[in-house]
Amino acid sequence: MQTVFSAVLPDVPAAAAIWLILLALAAVAVAALVVRPGRLRLAAAGRFRDAALPDDPERAEQDREHTRYAEEVAVAADRAGTTASRLRAEWLATQDEVESAWTALEAAEAHLRRLAAAAVMPLPHTGQTPAEYADRERWLHRAAEEAHRRGELSDAQLADALAHRAGWDPRRHPVEQELVLRRATRDHLAARHRAAVAREQAAWRAADLAGAAARSLRDEAFAARERRPERAESVLPMPEAPRSAADTTRENPVVARGRAAVPAY
Repeated sequence: MQTVFSAVLPDVPAAAAIWLILLALAAVAVAALVVRPGRLRLAAAGRFRDAALPDDPERAEQDREHTRYAEEVAVAADRAGTTASRLRAEWLATQDEVESAWTALEAAEAHLRRLAAAAVMPLPHTGQTPAEYADRERWLHRAAEEAHRRGELSDAQLADALAHRAGWDPRRHPVEQELVLRRATRDHLAARHRAAVAREQAAWRAADLAGAAARSLRDEAFAARERRPERAESVLPMPEAPRSAADTTRENPVVARGRAAVPAY
């Protein structure tokens, strides 16, 4: 017995220390379960849930489809932005055309007013000879062709002037012919200004629609990059965390008393 005691007694303090450590760990675990039981259950359930998620090849395919869609929308947004920039440049060019047409029209109207004021005075008398008529006809043809080259007469107006139609009469005095020419120029430039205004408005509408489309595609491309396919549901239900009395009290609806406020418009 002395031999047994001499062999066991030296190990009793070490064994007692080990048992005390084990008892302390058990006490800590029990205290954690008593104080916050939900967190441990949720952590364990989360690990089981992740392990129970199926390895679905459809999820990988969804990820690829989502990535492909996001790339296609981004490319479409870039193209729409390029188109919007081009249409905006065209709209700005039509604005320049409107301003140029308006400036030419104002100059033509000012010239017509000065010529109309001068035509009120008596015209000088010239001999009505075949040579005089030939000179007046040549002057009319030359003035009409020069105005056409400057863009002041249309093709139809030039044809009328050369064929002596629509008020173009080579028998008139050159001052009267000049007045007819300036009126025709004023009418042509006014029509050109109206056409330029119509083109500018159409270009503005096209640029506005293209800009709106580009902005919409950019927003969709950004949203597509941020979105991610939803994960598949787990085969294990996720337990809910226990609700404390403070949470229950916080979520109790507050009953309003008295008359409700009416918003002012």
